[in-house]
Amino acid sequence: MGLENQRSETSVIVSEDEFSRTFEPFLSRKDSGSQLDRDPHDINAHLQVTFEDVIAEPGAVHSFDRVWVGSSAGFELAKYLLYRVLSALLAVPLSFAAGLLFALLSCLHIWVLTPAVKSCLVVLPSLQKVWNTLLDTFVAPLLQSAAKCTSAIDVKVAPN
Repeated sequence: MGLENQRSETSVIVSEDEFSRTFEPFLSRKDSGSQLDRDPHDINAHLQVTFEDVIAEPGAVHSFDRVWVGSSAGFELAKYLLYRVLSALLAVPLSFAAGLLFALLSCLHIWVLTPAVKSCLVVLPSLQKVWNTLLDTFVAPLLQSAAKCTSAIDVKVAPN
């Protein structure tokens, strides 16, 4: 709660290629070895959507070749640009919110849930003895009496 006397040094290292690059060619296919793997656990492997996955013309009907190529280029360009714009606008605030959420969940798990579970596990053996005593004292005699009363009942099903 006082003035900070120590300085903190922070640096960001960005390669020259990454810093100077503004846009990649829109329809280029890069080999996967040259790019940094941003999804090493394949969490979003199902999001590999291409034009051919969405739009398909059967063999009996075809549009003009230029229409097909233009549509494909428009799809890829819109997907590329819109993803970049939405990522630029939403990535930092949403990652901050996700960080807050996981910090809150971690804190609750470490400081509330785990001690509560451990406390219950410590108390449960004595509560089990009390519960068994209550069942044996009050519930078991009632159920035994009900069983003796209903044991003489004989049910037979008559055909219609």
